[in-house]
Amino acid sequence: MGVEVPRLVLAGVASGVGKTTFAAGLVAALRKRGIKVQPFKCGPDYIDPGYLSLAAGAPCRNLDSWLLPEDSLKETFLHAALKAQMAVVEGVMGLYDGRGGSVSGSTAEVAKLLSAPVVLVIDAARISGSAAAIALGYRKLDPGLDLAGVVLNNLGGPKHLRWTAEAVERRAGIRVFGHLPRKEELRLPERHLGLVPAAEKEEVEEFLEGLAEQIEATVDVEGLLNLANSAPPLPEARPELFLEGKPSKVKLAVALDEAFNFYYQDNFDLLSGRGAELVFVSPLRDRGLPPDIRGVYLGGGFPEVYAEGLEGNEGFKRELKEAAEAGMPVYAECGGLMYLSEGIVDFEGRRYHMVGIIPGWAKMQRRRTRMGYATAEALRENILLSGGERVRGHMFHWSKFREPEEEAAAYKILEPAEQIEGFVLGPRSNVLASYLHLHFGSRPNLALRFVESCASWR
Repeated sequence: MGVEVPRLVLAGVASGVGKTTFAAGLVAALRKRGIKVQPFKCGPDYIDPGYLSLAAGAPCRNLDSWLLPEDSLKETFLHAALKAQMAVVEGVMGLYDGRGGSVSGSTAEVAKLLSAPVVLVIDAARISGSAAAIALGYRKLDPGLDLAGVVLNNLGGPKHLRWTAEAVERRAGIRVFGHLPRKEELRLPERHLGLVPAAEKEEVEEFLEGLAEQIEATVDVEGLLNLANSAPPLPEARPELFLEGKPSKVKLAVALDEAFNFYYQDNFDLLSGRGAELVFVSPLRDRGLPPDIRGVYLGGGFPEVYAEGLEGNEGFKRELKEAAEAGMPVYAECGGLMYLSEGIVDFEGRRYHMVGIIPGWAKMQRRRTRMGYATAEALRENILLSGGERVRGHMFHWSKFREPEEEAAAYKILEPAEQIEGFVLGPRSNVLASYLHLHFGSRPNLALRFVESCASWR
């Protein structure tokens, strides 16, 4: 027997067509109706999930079919979705856009793995009847995909809506579930890494409230609910990743504030399931590390935006450096790497001193320096991996950092291009810092090894 999970995948024709706006608005509208929604985001993105989390009142989860093995992705989905009444999955880029021009890691691949109906968001700002050709082409490219409907974005008025919706329904034979009008107040703010994180956006609750009202006014929410309920049962997944009831072994400090908020919620769950008690801290505001911790986890974010505040919190920097020098495990990704360095040079050339564990300065660039998936091999034993083990990850940054010396390098990036990356430092090789973002579901031993590294300290 399978399990019933009402679900929808909200895909886009391309990036920037309004997927996040529509997905967040729909989730907020469903929540206002009293429906408990579990949001998901395809791909490795950290920022869009922030809006979905606020809209749902529950942490958004990432589903990445390149980073995660198929069984792990399905377990990740069911682990969270079965605790809700409905799952809404926001896609990544365009529906069929995957790694290197393939469908690997694409929204379409995830939708098929989950046997989920797909609703396609089309930006119709500069088209009308041509939307029918777009919708029909997206449906016919993969007949095995259940492309069940369309939502039109950026409509100019009643005539524009009528011309466009009638063309899609009559000429393409695809249902139009509604539209969003062209309104500046429905646009989400952006910065160099994409959308501005929801944690920073003032009056975000008011924004979502208005978005939910717009969705209720111009989208057939009842029709989307019926579509979600039509999804077939899914096979039950045997728990392999998510463990329940594991007694706490260690306290692990996790940096979480405006400067550091790029984390996969499932990483937290996987650490907790293997014995970590997570203690959230702010390198911006807390004057030191919490007592009795045995490790530190520094995720990515925007330390360059908050560099002045981070520089000024001398007590936190000092205690973190002393703990690392005493052998405490410290794991840092991207923005965390920048924070552990000697300092950050921002876009205007201003210099801010950081923790100083890692030699060198992180310098912001006017152009993105790296975005994409990577396969990495651990060059030496560290707090997450044994030497020679391989892991899949993602890199996305606008800063440059000097290449590590070979004897301190953490990884050899094998693809897309060979290079050495990251640092393993400290008296017990207890500091691991790099630009590589990891989903701990990609290798079940990552979370366990981190917790065991923390437990063995002292």
